[in-house]
Amino acid sequence: MVERLSAAPMRHLLALLLLLSTCSVTAQERYTFGVVPQFEPGRIAATWQPILRELETRTGFRIELVGAPGIPAFEQAFMAGAYDFAYMNPYHSVLAGEQQGYVPLVRDGGRELFGVLVVHRDSPLQLVAELDGKTVAFPAPNALGASLLIRADLDQIHQIQVQPLYTQTHSSTYLQVALGRVAAGGGVLSTLLQQPLPVRNRLRIIYRTRGMPPHPITAHPRVPVAVRTQMQQALLDLAATTTGAALLADVPLIDMDRATLEEYAPLRQWGLERYFISSPAPTAPPRSP
Repeated sequence: MVERLSAAPMRHLLALLLLLSTCSVTAQERYTFGVVPQFEPGRIAATWQPILRELETRTGFRIELVGAPGIPAFEQAFMAGAYDFAYMNPYHSVLAGEQQGYVPLVRDGGRELFGVLVVHRDSPLQLVAELDGKTVAFPAPNALGASLLIRADLDQIHQIQVQPLYTQTHSSTYLQVALGRVAAGGGVLSTLLQQPLPVRNRLRIIYRTRGMPPHPITAHPRVPVAVRTQMQQALLDLAATTTGAALLADVPLIDMDRATLEEYAPLRQWGLERYFISSPAPTAPPRSP
């Protein structure tokens, strides 16, 4: 005699199968993650891949790190909505929000971002005014602290003009200055402190720009709200662990906090759009010593 399952157990079995099926689909969900290329690709991968693996474990999603050969290419990508998630500079987040609806999730809440102008340690230059007419290296036209803010300050506050040389990365900019190939270079304090000692010890800061909230991790609006919330919480939880804090410190994201688009809105009042270059400008490949 064949026994039949009653209606109630059958409903429970179907519910369990549906739950397992949903979990299986969720585990297969894939999202892309773009990172503003402040450093060379190998260094970006070494910094971010361990973080993304931890986030995969915490969320169940597959997260693919998508590189860009330079900041202009990164800008073209996020302006086209190419990334599901992206770590970008504050002004980029404003533009990405206006163009594609990207939403900031988290940022470093314990510090401010500001640009720095560096010269060679032995350079006779002491004042910003002495850079008038000289060649100054920048990572890219639209690198916020390292280029946009500095160029705006040189023009609006100091009324001087320089000859820009775009080197593609922060590291390449610092190297050009350390080798004495340019009069000065633009960067931000976090990337300056991450340079190898032989390079960093050859540099001297002569100017700092105004400050702002640092780089956020953002999400494209096509990413479901539940997924954005899960990713945001996973980042906050990761930062609360000893291992996670050590990984995020290399970004740096040291004091993780929630971010909002409103925090970055004041950047629109600084007139930076006058210095933003929509199409990629010619770049100079970095030269080896």
